[in-house]
Amino acid sequence: MTPPATPPTPSPAFSSGPMSLAERKRLLVATELTEAALQLLALKGFDSVTVDEIAASAGVSKRTFFRYFASKEDVVVQFLSGMGGDIRAALAARPAGEAPSVSLRHAVAVPLAACTDRHPEHAARALRVVQLILRTPALLARFLERQAAWRVALAEELAGRQGLDPAADPSPRLAAGTALVAFHTTLELWSDSDAERDPLDLLDRAFTVVAPALDAHDRGEATGRAAGKG
Repeated sequence: MTPPATPPTPSPAFSSGPMSLAERKRLLVATELTEAALQLLALKGFDSVTVDEIAASAGVSKRTFFRYFASKEDVVVQFLSGMGGDIRAALAARPAGEAPSVSLRHAVAVPLAACTDRHPEHAARALRVVQLILRTPALLARFLERQAAWRVALAEELAGRQGLDPAADPSPRLAAGTALVAFHTTLELWSDSDAERDPLDLLDRAFTVVAPALDAHDRGEATGRAAGKG
């Protein structure tokens, strides 16, 4: 039986604040496992690599591996595990009354900013992870599961900002889903270009397309208020 995994270790790319000695040790081991996995997966392909090989390459036991990750899929997907919380926090920090398209664009840009030329070391590592996820059906399925959870969280945040009931009004869910489609499309285009294209520029282009739909509810509310005053 597979031993239960402990709570995921924060991703180095998206963690913030000081860490304790124990947290730093966990982060070091998790990073070594992730690097070992990425090297093996890039060399042999996802389906050909076993947990035993990953653990041996990182110099740890299989039991230690399962203290950090529930499966080999998690080794890759958890590299991006902090993104959902970071995106929601960024959305919550945007000014009240700001157009949804602007708030959501700034929110989903937070993790992408670490993949630009200003952070070449992380960008190269992130590219390997993103390409593995997008090109491996099992990993893509896990990543889409995470995005579904992010959509719920972002819809709740949007609903609170707009004074809407997310259980009754579809607007927050549609807006959150649309923003994440733009985010996912940006990852696909960035991955296909082997990081030659700027992810933030790609995101801007995507939001230029979806912004009218994202802001339609706010425009409708403003029109209704103006009509009521007339």
